[in-house]
Amino acid sequence: MGSALALLASAIKRVPAGQVYSLHRLGKPARLLQPGVHMVMPLLERVAHKINLAGQVLRLEESLADNARDVRGTVYWQVLEPERADAVIDQVDQLIRRGAIAAMHEEPLTGEATDRRAVGTRMKQALNSALRERGMMVTRVDLDLA
Repeated sequence: MGSALALLASAIKRVPAGQVYSLHRLGKPARLLQPGVHMVMPLLERVAHKINLAGQVLRLEESLADNARDVRGTVYWQVLEPERADAVIDQVDQLIRRGAIAAMHEEPLTGEATDRRAVGTRMKQALNSALRERGMMVTRVDLDLA
């Protein structure tokens, strides 16, 4: 009786507002659970990712080995299409960090590069070109340029 009750309780998933749960069946993506209460098949299905649809914040503190500058600042990003973002949601921090470093390598060392806002705008555009196809978007980049 007790194990049957526990099995029934594990079949009910409550997804809070502002989130989407990625449900995997036997290790493969099955469906997305929107906010609300859902029934799942215990032992066959599991929640693989809890995807927050609200804005996310990532702090950058990266050193560029071949450059005199560091990449320091804050990147604000958001999931727009959870079905596309599910496959890479675990690696999004690394994707943003690599994209930010690549964008800083493209920046000239003098002139307009010292304008935080202009550099942040160019970095945002570069990051979005990679993230949009994955269902995510950078909404703002605030850099601390030395």
